[in-house]
Amino acid sequence: MQAQMLAPAAVLVAWSLVMLFWMAFTRFPAISASGANLKDAKPGGRGVDLEGVIPDKVNWKAHNYAHLMEQPTVFYAAVMIIALMGASAIDPLVAWVYVALRIVHSIWQATVNVVSVRFALFLLSTFALVYLAYRAVALTLFADPGAL
Repeated sequence: MQAQMLAPAAVLVAWSLVMLFWMAFTRFPAISASGANLKDAKPGGRGVDLEGVIPDKVNWKAHNYAHLMEQPTVFYAAVMIIALMGASAIDPLVAWVYVALRIVHSIWQATVNVVSVRFALFLLSTFALVYLAYRAVALTLFADPGAL
């Protein structure tokens, strides 16, 4: 059951890299088109410095990539704990639901970005994450040391 539990996390890692490349392949041309030069960037500059410099639709990919570095870190921890402690039959299904919703959320944010729909996708994925966090806590806090 460990591989089944870890597979959704592996797919989300791969998806995060897809978003990284999508961001890079749209952002760098937009930076060039704006006339900005990365060589002239001030030390310590951040991606947020490009707000208003390049089109919002281009920045949406960067916003989503940042989101994939935030809440999913809790997902990765929960999945690892569940995989180590022993997943139930439903745990991998919920993990796949979380990943599917995050991928749909990414595509939506990177292309259409209507906030009400994006928030609904985020909220649904958060419900899946709450379940996974509960399972991680239950498996560890209430673990029978003699059974291990």
